[in-house]
Amino acid sequence: MIAGAMRSQSSNLPGAGLVCDFCGQRASTVRRVALDRGYDRLAAPAHRELYACPPCSEAKEKARKGLPPR
Repeated sequence: MIAGAMRSQSSNLPGAGLVCDFCGQRASTVRRVALDRGYDRLAAPAHRELYACPPCSEAKEKARKGLPPR
């Protein structure tokens, strides 16, 4: 599990920031969280890693728990 993981952007331009893969907005941090029981990220087949800004990450976590979005 990697919580609050930051990924680097391919651009080294000042202020380029990170981009949320869900809403497309720039963010100072993005998160990738894998909490599924039995999920082994090292043995899993190749897949595209998605990163979420804090608001999208919180919305995804609430949806996972079956809670209302807000």
